[in-house]
Amino acid sequence: MSGRSRSWLFRVTLVVNAHLRPKQLARPLAIWLATRSQAPGSLKCFLGALKMEITKMAGVSLKRGSLAVEDNDSVAPAEEAKRQKVSECHLTTGQDRLENDSPPNSENMPEAVSAGKVIKTSAAQLEEEEEDGLSEEGDEEEEAESFADMMKHGLTELDVGITKFVSSHQGFSGILKERYSDFVVHEIGKDGRISHLDDLSVPVDEEDPSEDVFTVLTTEEKQHLEELQLFKNKETSVAIEVIEDTKEKRTVIHQAIKSLFPGLETKTEDREGKKYIVAYHAAGKKALANPRKHSWPKSRGSYCHFVLYKENKDTMDAINVLSKYLRVKPNIFSYMGTKDKRAITVQEIAVLKITAQRLAHLNKCLMNFKLGNFSYQKNPLKLGELQGNHFTVVLRNITGTDDQVQQAMNSLKEIGFINYYGMQRFGTTAIPTYQVGRAILQNSWAEVMDLILKPRSGAEKGYLVKCREEWAKTKDPAAALRKLPVKRCVEGQLLRGLSKYGMKNIVSAFGIIPRNNRLMYIHSYQSYVWNNMVSKRIEEYGLKPVPGDLVLKGATATYIEEEDVHNYSIHDVVMPLPGFDVIYPKHKISEAYREMLTADNLDIDNMRHKIRDYSLSGAYRKIIIRPQNVSWEVVAYDDPKIPLFNTDVDNLEGKPPPVFASEGKYRALKMDFSLPPSTYATMAIREVLKMDTSIKNQTQLNTTWLR
Repeated sequence: MSGRSRSWLFRVTLVVNAHLRPKQLARPLAIWLATRSQAPGSLKCFLGALKMEITKMAGVSLKRGSLAVEDNDSVAPAEEAKRQKVSECHLTTGQDRLENDSPPNSENMPEAVSAGKVIKTSAAQLEEEEEDGLSEEGDEEEEAESFADMMKHGLTELDVGITKFVSSHQGFSGILKERYSDFVVHEIGKDGRISHLDDLSVPVDEEDPSEDVFTVLTTEEKQHLEELQLFKNKETSVAIEVIEDTKEKRTVIHQAIKSLFPGLETKTEDREGKKYIVAYHAAGKKALANPRKHSWPKSRGSYCHFVLYKENKDTMDAINVLSKYLRVKPNIFSYMGTKDKRAITVQEIAVLKITAQRLAHLNKCLMNFKLGNFSYQKNPLKLGELQGNHFTVVLRNITGTDDQVQQAMNSLKEIGFINYYGMQRFGTTAIPTYQVGRAILQNSWAEVMDLILKPRSGAEKGYLVKCREEWAKTKDPAAALRKLPVKRCVEGQLLRGLSKYGMKNIVSAFGIIPRNNRLMYIHSYQSYVWNNMVSKRIEEYGLKPVPGDLVLKGATATYIEEEDVHNYSIHDVVMPLPGFDVIYPKHKISEAYREMLTADNLDIDNMRHKIRDYSLSGAYRKIIIRPQNVSWEVVAYDDPKIPLFNTDVDNLEGKPPPVFASEGKYRALKMDFSLPPSTYATMAIREVLKMDTSIKNQTQLNTTWLR
């Protein structure tokens, strides 16, 4: 290491010393030392990992952590409120989302993907394991298994039935999400328009209070008012002295309190010759979730719709942040679909009775967020109303020739890709989510409990590992629960249920987990069956419709008859997810379904469960998806850090688009395409690159690349 590097590292160490214990500094430092000579951008990796550790120690933790449930299906408002609380622990499902949104169909499962999952992950993505955060000192300094070692226990595509390609071109490699800004998602609304953030102006409304409402209260006064609003103090009111006593000043203070702290009312009082504005509760704890009615103009729609631009945050994280700054409950927000974390995403959000003016003020307070395109509407947004998403994806450092790229992209445009459920559907550890789902369907509740709680190989947070070890040792739910700093994960919820209902009533204990997350497991099993059956269908009959295949007429599935085969293409063919309300193809694949379910001790003719929630009605899914609006460009670049296209915010700020040289050290494939709901962008990218998208495979590729 050069003297300059040592000096730099010493200064950084001094800066972070106040924030991190040695164990926390060790991880990012190890990444840098391991990769500084071999991998380009190793300094960036160190800084990224270092920033992660500081954030974990010092930041306000609103992040969802390990269970990033992406559910655009079958979520009632009450379930949605519960869903926001399930976080932090559960790594048997994935985490950062790469995919499109699912419609509100009870047969779809939440979509989520683990950090650094697809194609070659960058070095900075390899170290996303959390500090356990349980004991301050005296911990044994265990040498942690590397992420790559842990992922040796993970699933491959073969394990979940993803085996076929539809194109004939030769595959090549590339790095997806080397920078999160290499993956941009724009929502396609129900009217077919792609959402863009292109207007930050606020609708003019004479009913809105003045801008002074945001500055008239001191930080201390805001803190006291927030504590009052959230019932965190013993006082029943907060009094604020009016220093410059004028009617105008009093009016602004009244407006500020009512606007910034929903649920509080105000009155003016004289105390010993001084004027005070007294804030107090009017409607009790319900006021937070139901903003005051009388302060909203009757002529204005009850919902403010806006476009949310966010970077490196998933949708629920973003809404938690917005609700915190607005001091309201998250369940007054609505949206049509959840979006990726490790990406730049643009989507429409609606919020009940919060003014555009107040929302626009957040642009001054928040980093990595931008709100704009405000309008007032009568109705909220509903999950599944969107038509899909438009993706702009950069694959960096590609190895394919121009001819290979041309063949791959032409095939994607003309034929499409197999509509597999992606790897993120099945989890990142040695115990896939579909195994839990199968045990639920078999009514094997002791096995359900065991699969969720027992120790397993794979990437998990330290405190969750300790929780599992305690459970294996004592089978004491209360003792295992004490090992979890965050109780609202699937494991924590189940342990709390077992403590409450006892070990002999696992069904009731499992029922404490929000319905949406319980259904995730059985939907994972359906997806596992569907992937395997589609691979068999393509192997048996290829890419043409055959008699006995299924197509949809409206919402009804019908068989293709011999004389009608020429009226259909492979893009019309659907296959069922198993359930009691579907029909199966009239050819060899029907028997394959039966054999697979029989091997799993399930009766394909009776998919109703003793517990209604777990009865599967089934659904139909197209076997081949052809993306729309497909375009691509191969560009040369020298600096891995430069962005390769402009975002909406870049355009708002008037930044010129990047200019590319004809030659460069690296080549990147920039591609644009639109997908309908409930399809996986990773599966489209898999078809282009012809690479296994599992974490197990990608981390092995990555560590090879780092050498």
